[in-house]
Amino acid sequence: MLIVVVRTLILYLVVIIALRLMGKREIGQLQPFELVVILMISELAAVPSENIGVPLLSGIIPILVLLSASLTLAWISLKSETARDIICGKPSILIDRGKISETELRRNCYNMSDLLEELRLNDIPNIADVEYAILENNGQVSVMPKVQKRPIIPDDLKITPPYEGLPLTLIIDGKLKRDNLERSDKDLEWLMRELKKHKLDKIEDVLIASLDSSGKLFIQEKESQKKKKVKPLQTQV
Repeated sequence: MLIVVVRTLILYLVVIIALRLMGKREIGQLQPFELVVILMISELAAVPSENIGVPLLSGIIPILVLLSASLTLAWISLKSETARDIICGKPSILIDRGKISETELRRNCYNMSDLLEELRLNDIPNIADVEYAILENNGQVSVMPKVQKRPIIPDDLKITPPYEGLPLTLIIDGKLKRDNLERSDKDLEWLMRELKKHKLDKIEDVLIASLDSSGKLFIQEKESQKKKKVKPLQTQV
């Protein structure tokens, strides 16, 4: 039993490392060859973990080979546009200047119900409002509404909105993010003063503290800390 546990843990680590080296992507963003590699890796890892008679290297070596092949294809697709079109395919224009392309629908095994569903997911219930709809290589549909149906942006009104930078998380789940605190040009003393304004004495009592580009600090304490502050009701008999 111990051997099975050890073999499983080793294969688990190998698979995690392999997937990590393939990059950070969601399942819906994977290219076809990447999805095939993931399915094959999971199958190759399952066999040695279930069957002790199969050498551990019989699972690890094929996984490394598939990983190498996947990274090679990814590198080739980055360097060559022609190779990228062959390996990953090309986006398909399903709606071109407001007109539905039946040829592209048939070529991609797409029906009208699928197209209407994707439009609704893009917050466009009326197909007449669509100028372009493009089926991307990962299966998602990018939609460009007609000009008169697009939401108004500040440029349309000749307005220059204030700059909005990336908010910095200073505390998360009671842990101080020192790197973000340094990036914010603040120090620990300043942070502790701000916590005291919210009647918080310790960083461990904070669920999240976030600082936006305007200098506004958002703080939420943990529920456990709130319960400590609630005094029990006293009843008279």
